[in-house]
Amino acid sequence: MRNRFVIGNWKLNGELDANAVLLADLNQKVNRESGKFCAVCVPFVYLAQTQNVLGKSNIGWGAQDISRYVAGAYTGEVSAKMVSEFGCRYAIVGHSERRAMLGDTDAVVAEKFGNAKKAVLTPVLCVGETLDERVAGNTENVVMRQLHAVIETHGVAGLSGAILAYEPVWAIGTGKTATPQEAEAVHAFLRAEIARLDVEIAAAMPILYGGSVKKANAKELFAMSNIDGGLIGGASLVAEEFLGIWQAL
Repeated sequence: MRNRFVIGNWKLNGELDANAVLLADLNQKVNRESGKFCAVCVPFVYLAQTQNVLGKSNIGWGAQDISRYVAGAYTGEVSAKMVSEFGCRYAIVGHSERRAMLGDTDAVVAEKFGNAKKAVLTPVLCVGETLDERVAGNTENVVMRQLHAVIETHGVAGLSGAILAYEPVWAIGTGKTATPQEAEAVHAFLRAEIARLDVEIAAAMPILYGGSVKKANAKELFAMSNIDGGLIGGASLVAEEFLGIWQAL
């Protein structure tokens, strides 16, 4: 059986006092369950606070991005090794907002993926199509291109121990959500694409859905056979919503 995950992505949100309340609430209410993992990916500046609050909890934490560089004269960059020193277990790479707004190409995402692995972090590799790409019938071509950029750089074996997240760009922060059947179709395609290269890695690969997941729709999404949990945006900032999604896993 594959491990299942609910991972919160706070994006560019947070304040010390509000963080403390949210993290303490989650800390009290997230119980350890076999094969199920809960985590939050917070802005870099809150990693120390998150480590302090969650250090002995059932909740993991991670970074929303890492640098393509290991070290050097790259002002403003934060490396995989740096975030690992704050107890991070996870690093999101290739989120659509970074691809679209901050210039992360497929090749850059592949570099970041490799750096996460070298720092013994679990990369959460995001793939997904825009609305125009979906309407044009290019969903499979887009996610296959994004996935294969990593496979071509690190080999299919590089996917072992990683997490894949399908996040249709048109459903992120819009209130629109892919139907469970639409999401399942893409998840099944991604798993089959990996299985063409390695059946065992495909079978073990957790594939999460991200795109306006809420307490109200989580159970139906998570019931799909190839959806192994969620990468949660806005709802991860509200304890009741995030806990409801966790309980639906």
